[in-house]
Amino acid sequence: MVRKMTQADREDFLRLSEIFYASPAVMHSIPFAYHERAFEELMRSDEYGDGYILEKDGKAVGFGLTAKTYSREAGGKVLWLEELFVLPEFRSCGLGREFFAMAEAQAIKEGFARIRLEVEEENGRARSLYERLGYKTLGYRQMYKELNV
Repeated sequence: MVRKMTQADREDFLRLSEIFYASPAVMHSIPFAYHERAFEELMRSDEYGDGYILEKDGKAVGFGLTAKTYSREAGGKVLWLEELFVLPEFRSCGLGREFFAMAEAQAIKEGFARIRLEVEEENGRARSLYERLGYKTLGYRQMYKELNV
């Protein structure tokens, strides 16, 4: 089951988020304060993004985050599938597919023009799922600059 995150999910989200950022699915870990900031922002407003808990038999076993932006290239709003994580022992249970179905339905309902996501090149399992769901590769190279926040 996929459901919207609530204030009561704080400890589960922080625990799962730390596991995710210690996994090979991401390039590097982040300070614990960033996990806390993300949760507080998700609880403050849905202006920039939404958080979801993925459950199996009533237990929080994963999470998904979406972010909202606008793109002239896409001709409208873009829903970013910011993060999706499921504990290894609960993968291949359909939770990822359920999260994508929910996110795509939300995007259509809210008039988004495109859905985007990022995936590590080495994460073949995730890439395979995304391709089966109809996602295509963009030819962009990601670049960034850290600001002293």
